[in-house]
Amino acid sequence: MKSANKNKLLFDVCNEKRNINVKTLEKVILLAIEIGREGREGRKIGTLFVVSDSDKTLKRSRLLILDPLWYHPEKQKSIDNPDMWETVKELAQLDGAFIITDNGIIISACRYIYSSSIDIDLPLGLGSRHIAAASITKETNAVAVVVSESSVIRIFDDGEIISEIIPELWLVKKHGVHIKKPFTTKNVEQITVASKK
Repeated sequence: MKSANKNKLLFDVCNEKRNINVKTLEKVILLAIEIGREGREGRKIGTLFVVSDSDKTLKRSRLLILDPLWYHPEKQKSIDNPDMWETVKELAQLDGAFIITDNGIIISACRYIYSSSIDIDLPLGLGSRHIAAASITKETNAVAVVVSESSVIRIFDDGEIISEIIPELWLVKKHGVHIKKPFTTKNVEQITVASKK
């Protein structure tokens, strides 16, 4: 995606009002779009990224398996590292969330997020990954990015869906938009982004 189109498309989602590093969030969303579009080894996969407020997020989660990123140098675990993107795509096939610091270091993978559905109002049909994203963003200052197995990317802040990214135009009619009104929509290069106003 061209830089000018990327900035125009993600402006409503990646802006200063989130109180997190805009560049980190933007790169995580672009990685999520790649995962949503490509899947892995011929099949669709879903995953969860929790961005910023990583100390609180780590306290509200636990490892599902031995952490495959433990003890690797920060430079290798940076969201800016193209090799890391391939590693994330491989690890996304496993259960659990990725925890990413505000400055873009993926500090942990395969994490179970302790979640509660109390005061969480999600549309029917969204599963445990979405509940975990809503819950962790309600309890912390993090923003969560969910890649659904349907290829739709949903961004959560303060316990609710603030944006949905549909990586292929034909998916819009199939899945619709789950954001509470009012919202805006933008289309660029076959991608639709719906964002809460």
